[in-house]
Amino acid sequence: MKWTTPADLRAQVQRLWERGLILTSMCEAQGELFPRRLHLKKPKSEELSTHYTEVRAWIERLANADAPYRIEWRTLKHRVLGSNDIPTRVWIDTLDDALQMIHKRREAQQFRTLLALTREQHAQLLPWIAKHPLRALELASVWEQLLALVSWIQQHPRPGIYLRQIELSGVHTKFIEQHRAVLAQLFDLALPPDAIDNAYSGVSGFCRRYGFLDKPVRVRFRVLDPAIRVLRGSTAQDITLTCDAFAHLDPPVSRVFISENEINFLAFPLTPAALVIFGSGYGFEHLARAAWLQHREVYYWGDIDTHGFAILNQVRNILPHTVSLLMDADTLLAHRPLWGTEPQPGTAELRHLTREEQQVYDQLRANHWGERIRLEQERIGFDILSKALDQLDGA
Repeated sequence: MKWTTPADLRAQVQRLWERGLILTSMCEAQGELFPRRLHLKKPKSEELSTHYTEVRAWIERLANADAPYRIEWRTLKHRVLGSNDIPTRVWIDTLDDALQMIHKRREAQQFRTLLALTREQHAQLLPWIAKHPLRALELASVWEQLLALVSWIQQHPRPGIYLRQIELSGVHTKFIEQHRAVLAQLFDLALPPDAIDNAYSGVSGFCRRYGFLDKPVRVRFRVLDPAIRVLRGSTAQDITLTCDAFAHLDPPVSRVFISENEINFLAFPLTPAALVIFGSGYGFEHLARAAWLQHREVYYWGDIDTHGFAILNQVRNILPHTVSLLMDADTLLAHRPLWGTEPQPGTAELRHLTREEQQVYDQLRANHWGERIRLEQERIGFDILSKALDQLDGA
């Protein structure tokens, strides 16, 4: 019989915890969650006679369970069996009863301490706790440090220093970096609007959003033409510059290649009037500042897998005229013995692929050639790369 058991009642209260409702009810002005009526599936009146023994056993289990719920009873009169008291409703009357039922009293006390500390130091953060109670509880062991950082940023709005330079006991650069996402939400609540630069957001924009100095983004590239010198007085061909310096470079090249793999970047063949940029994964916003790239031929060479096409899509969002290099079905199928497995394939819809690229991407997503197929670019021989470069010259 599928009648509600004590374990079912406990599971209902557990779900209230997992949804954060119990902790939220502990916050001020959030309304009372208890007393709360629990769902009770009980025997129908006709089952009293057809399954009398099972009904009596169910009643005993429910009534004798070691659980702090309250049962409302109703007396049923049966022409054969006489009067019988049947559970008709079950209630959890208090917050403490609920916590006892699911063994969460210790966690609730941690949450109370966290609330009291926040109410005393930064009451403006209480709405965040009410909205994210389980996340707040996860952070209970470091909540004092987080509040200390909130106090510090209020006292030093837009400080113009590096995160490493913050001097707070128990707080270090890695701590801030590990908690940037939640700190951003807390800072947004604690700071006045003029202390927040809304042009920046997310983890990558954390420093600039709140006025910290940001570690300079650097661009590494190789000049592929020995006759070209991009730095006055230097013969260096493997060069790393800040994105600002790179943006003002405007080198005398007609072609720019972007390679994801470092060895492929280092071994990229010499090519007249060209340079190659080391891509090293997602994140090409820094290239958007180099306006001169809009007036060069740009070629992207990455892995033939779902993430390779996602990175190509990201590059093309910034440099729409980018052409993919050796990222086609023919190249993939010609290297079948060298295929690997992509650990976590992407599934996002990509809007900046050509029709041919989109077809390969869709086939990879659909496991058309096999499960999670990928061809890493370093598995492609440089003789094939040289032929592809020769074809560019012949085009």
